[in-house]
Amino acid sequence: MLMQNVLLLAVDPSSVGMLALAAAIAVFTGVGAGIGMGIATGKAVEAISRQPEATNKIRTVLLLGLAFAETTAIYGLFISILIIINIL
Repeated sequence: MLMQNVLLLAVDPSSVGMLALAAAIAVFTGVGAGIGMGIATGKAVEAISRQPEATNKIRTVLLLGLAFAETTAIYGLFISILIIINIL
């Protein structure tokens, strides 16, 4: 209830729908990051099954890539929260 009052005070009622749409689009970065993480993990498993002696190098590169992908998802979530509370 309090959050609705804050939104009503800070946002023109005609633009609430656009803010919701913008927040939804920002959240969809998590979908792309999830798909990318799944593909990267699958390719890493394939690479390890072909060359078991390169497991440590593949794992290191995979974890670094997954960290970047997860950062993208978290950034999208952060932007959507900022849009919802009308900071951006």
